[in-house]
Amino acid sequence: MGMSPRAATLALYRQTAGYAMRAFTGRTYFDSSSAAPLTDWRAVMPRMAAHPAYAPAEPATPTPPPPHAEEADHPPRCQAVFISDLHIGTPGFQAEALLDFLKAYPSRHLYLVGDIVDGWQLKRRWFWPQSHNDVVQKLLRRARKGCRVTFVPGNHDEFARHFVGHQFGGIEVVHTAVHRTLDGRSLWVTHGDQFDGVVQCAKWLAYVGDNLYELTLRVNRHLNRLLAKMGLPYWSLSAYLKNKVKVALSYVQDFESAVAREAKRLGHDGVVCGHIHRAQMREINGVLYCNDGDWVESRTALVEHLDGRLELVQWTPIGHAGEEERGIKLPQTVAVASGLAPSSPGSR
Repeated sequence: MGMSPRAATLALYRQTAGYAMRAFTGRTYFDSSSAAPLTDWRAVMPRMAAHPAYAPAEPATPTPPPPHAEEADHPPRCQAVFISDLHIGTPGFQAEALLDFLKAYPSRHLYLVGDIVDGWQLKRRWFWPQSHNDVVQKLLRRARKGCRVTFVPGNHDEFARHFVGHQFGGIEVVHTAVHRTLDGRSLWVTHGDQFDGVVQCAKWLAYVGDNLYELTLRVNRHLNRLLAKMGLPYWSLSAYLKNKVKVALSYVQDFESAVAREAKRLGHDGVVCGHIHRAQMREINGVLYCNDGDWVESRTALVEHLDGRLELVQWTPIGHAGEEERGIKLPQTVAVASGLAPSSPGSR
């Protein structure tokens, strides 16, 4: 006749106490030889053992993590991509548009040409939605997947200049960089704020101008929501003002000339910069001047194709210029910024 559950429970407690005392003192206090061997607690507590929560679990089959769809093993579409003035941490940053652009333009090299994170605005007011975090993760993932990512800090993320020479998640931080195109041209990569007299000599005025610019962007966002509902293309208020106000136009032209002049003095064929939020590619006194624009208004980037050709690309998000009906997002090349033909060795 088998042991009753009550007797089995008492025997289990007796054995457990005996094992514990023996472990601490080395002496045997209870003789458990007469007790029935208890190999399974279910014999003692059958009602609890019958509960579904205590049913034996099936061995789990390890499931590999799903690969990132956007990081599939696609060959690089271009040799290098240059982007600047993202201003992550501000409401004006168009994160979703940049994510779509980076997905469409995988590259071997990615240059972050300053003002990637807006430290000035984050000091005043913290703003960091999930979409901004997604962009940071995308950049880090791009570096992990073998793309060489180089970060040249600007004035809005000048705190990163203290970490020049270091790498963060595979992203290299440098003061300036030199990019050699596939056709042999040497491009000096710098943010360009060192050529801005306001930033260098009257920083308080630069802060005031930054706040006024944020106000302009806020008005511009509301205006373009209305334009999108009407099916009209994106329009930049600040770009319009830059082109119409003579002082602003003179400032832009002086900046472009100063940057090109310094690139020529350093012996480079061209320069890639940002800072003034004005996408442009043209030749200035024999030097190829390239400004990759920004991602708060123009959504532009400089791209080097696999044949060495340089081109400014403007990304048009869904909901503008009739693309909402198609339900897709297509890149739109800036017509006035087609790549210049590579110079022959004898012409340099």
